[in-house]
Amino acid sequence: MSTPHEIDPRAAGDPRNVYPSDEQFYMSDRPADCVLPEDRPRGGGPTEPVKHRSSWATVMMIVGIILLILFGIALFP
Repeated sequence: MSTPHEIDPRAAGDPRNVYPSDEQFYMSDRPADCVLPEDRPRGGGPTEPVKHRSSWATVMMIVGIILLILFGIALFP
């Protein structure tokens, strides 16, 4: 079967067996200007450096969690 969409050659004259090409099918619901702007442009202008929390804040948070666990063990043996 050399016809597109594997149509039975005996039904080739049937008007219901008229199919658009792949390009026509996929372009049927697209607008004329189907190029979308980038939502995350590459490269570009100056950027601000990323601000991380200081290492002291992280150390204090870990110490606070450890102390909370130790107090919990000491108060509720």
